[in-house]
Amino acid sequence: MQKSTIEQWRMFKAVVDAGGFSQAAELVYKSQSSIHNAVSKLEDSLGIQLLEVQGRKTVLTEDGKLLYRRAAYLLDEVKRIESVAATLKSGVESDIQLAVDGAFPQRLLLEAIEYVSGEFPHLRFDLIDTVLSGANQLLALDLVDIAISPMPCTTGLNEELCVIEFIAVAHKDHPLNQHDEPLVFEDLKPYRQIIARDSATENQTSAGWRGAEQCWTVSHIRASVELVENNLGFAWLPIPAIQSLLENGTLKPLNLAEGQKRSVSFYLNYAEKSVLGPATRELMGQFRLLTMDMKTSED
Repeated sequence: MQKSTIEQWRMFKAVVDAGGFSQAAELVYKSQSSIHNAVSKLEDSLGIQLLEVQGRKTVLTEDGKLLYRRAAYLLDEVKRIESVAATLKSGVESDIQLAVDGAFPQRLLLEAIEYVSGEFPHLRFDLIDTVLSGANQLLALDLVDIAISPMPCTTGLNEELCVIEFIAVAHKDHPLNQHDEPLVFEDLKPYRQIIARDSATENQTSAGWRGAEQCWTVSHIRASVELVENNLGFAWLPIPAIQSLLENGTLKPLNLAEGQKRSVSFYLNYAEKSVLGPATRELMGQFRLLTMDMKTSED
């Protein structure tokens, strides 16, 4: 016969995550006394102390640290089970939360969403524009169902969709495009570089060369394109996002002796397939199909 309940473990985890009983009360919308009572009963039933007060802080004991990790795993499993049950009950999910890196080709994104919307007319999309590791952070926090990112997620539930080329460019009238001789990185340093900021709030990362003496940092790839298009700096930009500007001559590739281009793999990252509804799985299939077509056309 079990000595503890899921709710007691949930209250215990809430206290640890929030940093105290009063903070946990706000987190889970329960009274402080009910949370304290649940944790006390849990400790009594197990016969060990899980938490102790040090000054004004409530911290884990050594036993508590071990059981916290197992409790977190247990509660994640409960969430997965409930998600599967909700999917089975409804048949088709009502919405899809999707995080997509801004460098991923917008044409492919819109085609995939349009197709799935036609197959599931009542489906709602919550689309979040991200940069670098931002999409994966949202997936890790269980805020989105799938994430398209230039980085594979740490869970291993991912697959490479495509490879996108980034190219160093500036406006056709930019001083860097007036050089006859090939450029080296030292030539770039006096000029303003436009950089897209990682949208993750923790463990931020960066990509590419960042050696300019003056940098403007923006939150979206689209902002980078607009600034470069208006001759306000140079940047490495994804070719699909600037194809028309390259073709009409507004932007020109920098004549770098080396490092002009870099290739970046983009990954389809997702939660466990067992908790994904049929519409989400169809959307994933469309991304695979469209990027496969893109590879074929390039070949």
